[in-house]
Amino acid sequence: MAQRYTDEELQKMVKSPGWSHRPPLGERADGTLEDVAKLSHAHHQSAGNPGLVRQAETAIELDLIQLEKLWRYLGLPV
Repeated sequence: MAQRYTDEELQKMVKSPGWSHRPPLGERADGTLEDVAKLSHAHHQSAGNPGLVRQAETAIELDLIQLEKLWRYLGLPV
């Protein structure tokens, strides 16, 4: 089973590279956790589906609850 980060660990990794966003349709995008969280948020706002956020080197995936908490931390509307 994949490792799950705590909310605090994710907040500390916001500027860390090595993350990817895979929307339901369209191209995968790579960048920092902040970059892909913002892309995920944009997809959630426009299509209702945030897509998949994954840490590239370890394949750790964030569930929707973790994404929503991360969006709040970044000051994005839920």
